[in-house]
Amino acid sequence: GAFADRVNWRGGGKRRDAAMVHAGRVLGLDLVMAKPDTFMNESGIAVRKLLAAERVPLTALLVVVDDFSLPFGTLRFREGGSAGGHNGLTSITDELGTDKYPRLRVGIGDPRESGTAHQHVLGEFTAAERLRLPEVEVATGEAIEMWARSGLNKAATAFNGWALPEPEAGSAADPANLPKPGEIDGPAGADGIRKTAHGWRKLLGRDKADREG
Repeated sequence: GAFADRVNWRGGGKRRDAAMVHAGRVLGLDLVMAKPDTFMNESGIAVRKLLAAERVPLTALLVVVDDFSLPFGTLRFREGGSAGGHNGLTSITDELGTDKYPRLRVGIGDPRESGTAHQHVLGEFTAAERLRLPEVEVATGEAIEMWARSGLNKAATAFNGWALPEPEAGSAADPANLPKPGEIDGPAGADGIRKTAHGWRKLLGRDKADREG
């Protein structure tokens, strides 16, 4: 979405090869953007089918994933390597039979701050994170554009050290104006739980596991 917005790529796309696919000429290049229709742990099926249909090498592929092992608002390009516990990357590696494919990991932060990993990846960000998401999306779009124009190495040099700037004092994202730990929309408190908008307290995944264990 961030890249599509950046290049004003509009239209519904077409469903094929287990994905929603947008194809056309943007940035002076013939590009294909696809979002798998599968579950995350089966997303490799869509990637494999798309590569076969487009008849392009792995070097022309860029896999973009959100990753809670990276701090919120950080970007990391890599030319290959292990999946690092990411189910989507594991599926892609299994389907392609190799881990040597370019990827861009977009940090979404530690899920213990806002809920279980499953909930976190599905978009349950804290109030502070929601305020900063547009900045992350813009940077992600810029990073993908640089990859498309200039290649992986230049994109990695430019963006692997990128991180969100500190919020301006007095702004909505200023920590002084945000919910405190344990409050509604705030991060988890020291006890690992927080209030919800409905007023009840929600156990996080790690605490539930501890209690059941």
